[in-house]
Amino acid sequence: MDVAAQELSLFLEDEVATENLGKGLATVVVQAGQGATVFLEGNLGTGKTTLSRGVMRGLGHDGAVKSPTYTIVEPYEHLSPPAYHFDLYRLGDPEELEFMGIRDYFQGQSLCLIEWPERGQGILPEPDLWIRLSVSGDGRKALVSAATTVGAGLQARLAAMPLSGFRG
Repeated sequence: MDVAAQELSLFLEDEVATENLGKGLATVVVQAGQGATVFLEGNLGTGKTTLSRGVMRGLGHDGAVKSPTYTIVEPYEHLSPPAYHFDLYRLGDPEELEFMGIRDYFQGQSLCLIEWPERGQGILPEPDLWIRLSVSGDGRKALVSAATTVGAGLQARLAAMPLSGFRG
């Protein structure tokens, strides 16, 4: 389904800007009043976990946010909406996701952030949004694209936000 007119391209000048993008994403998900699945792509060190930390802080989480590289998923069920941060980097086989009951996380109004989604290919649902992060000079470039109608709404809301530190 081609729902996005174009990709939203943002320059993230530093870690704070990357976290601010995450906070912005949290804001638009709350405004939309429904859950979403977001694929986070990029090489090691491009800011996927930093962006995830911004999302969790934007939803009201005060504690540490670390990448669940060894545990696969870190639940933040106390947030509204409930959020789940997945890191599939060390996943040996996509079928492992079936054994952990992956489909249960995508039901209801939850927000699911998935790092290294290509490692869950064939098992993961279609994302609403794709965020591709890459190094760009001293900062990062974020390309945000929608894959569903829900994602298109989130992308449009994100594009309209006057958040400083990540425009470009």
